[in-house]
Amino acid sequence: MSRHVSKEVRRKPGRPKKVQVPTPDPVNHPPHYTSHPSGVECIDVTEHMSFCAGNAVKYLWRAGQKGDAAEDCEKAAWYATREAKRLRNRK
Repeated sequence: MSRHVSKEVRRKPGRPKKVQVPTPDPVNHPPHYTSHPSGVECIDVTEHMSFCAGNAVKYLWRAGQKGDAAEDCEKAAWYATREAKRLRNRK
């Protein structure tokens, strides 16, 4: 559910126009998962993956948006390695 707030925007001869501006929703649609240039939300992709593969994608998706980008990439690699081991052991 998307919530919006009215915001006045100045047009030419001083007449304000009301536009709808999305209100941030840190629980249901956190900005670090919804700010991808594609407009796709991270969970829409990762919910179709295994836990570890999804987490690897999640950490790459948000790399640098909540903290250290290098650390996010290291976490992604950790989950990717764990997923590879799981897949190897399935055979």
